[in-house]
Amino acid sequence: MSKILITGGGGYVGSMLTTILVNLGHHVSVIDLMKYDKGSLNHLYYYKNFKLIQKDIRDKKIMKKLIRQNEYIIPLAALVGAPLCDKNKKEAVSVNYDSIKSLVSLSTKKNKIIFLTTNSGYGVGEKNKFCDENSPLRPISLYGRTKCDAEKEVMKFKNCICFRLATVFGFSYRMRTDLLVNNFVYNAMQTKRLIIFEPHFRRNFIHIRDVVSAIVYSINNFKKLRSNVYNLGLSSANISKLMLAKKIRKQMKNLKVKIVKNKKDPDKRDYFVSNRKIEKKGFKAKILLETGIDELMTLFEVDNKKIINNY
Repeated sequence: MSKILITGGGGYVGSMLTTILVNLGHHVSVIDLMKYDKGSLNHLYYYKNFKLIQKDIRDKKIMKKLIRQNEYIIPLAALVGAPLCDKNKKEAVSVNYDSIKSLVSLSTKKNKIIFLTTNSGYGVGEKNKFCDENSPLRPISLYGRTKCDAEKEVMKFKNCICFRLATVFGFSYRMRTDLLVNNFVYNAMQTKRLIIFEPHFRRNFIHIRDVVSAIVYSINNFKKLRSNVYNLGLSSANISKLMLAKKIRKQMKNLKVKIVKNKKDPDKRDYFVSNRKIEKKGFKAKILLETGIDELMTLFEVDNKKIINNY
């Protein structure tokens, strides 16, 4: 079993990834300030193969020690999303970019980095064309720019795998309702209506458990995948905002969908994404949007505790 360091392991993707890797028997160390949800890893303190270090990833002395102790490094700590980064510009650059540059410089030949970035770097795609890994990166937001710059730093290291994530959905131990599918289902459950602007804007989506499965696959097949960038999404979930709303309405019969014409989406992303490269290497996302919508509807019906989003 491997020794794995996850930065930001208490977050939305991190808490689910950490849980599954611990259950698989890997030795997992998490460094996280646990800023938003102190309890997202409570269920793991029992396990001897799990360790939490509640420190800042920008502390080079601690990071150097942790990197030396672990083989796999999975840097997830970041200010996530365009609004949060716009609100905290300096911190966004220092956490999303500077800390990755530092992490790469502290890594040695024995380290293997698995880096998750965002496919928001594609910005606005061409009308009838899918974005693949060779498409130009034209990030619109500061968030997108910091993640694209960090990906370039990681790729210089060579002993790495980079995944450009589609918009993630589904339950996590550190829940977020600001992500598009989660947000639409949450609002639909709360108000029985969805107000949509710029309904034609396109996105690709992926269930959080498929993200974790892809990382487990990349640990088990590191040599086969290394020194490459891969889009990671569910190929059947390249859909517009309106198509997503209609899928939710199929499962929530009394839902009213209203389109507002004169309002702009602050997140200007609009593209379809090709996931063929990773699929050819043997990994394919499988969990359908309908399954995730059903899961989220049950979750929001049963558990109405307040969810603290990043902003």
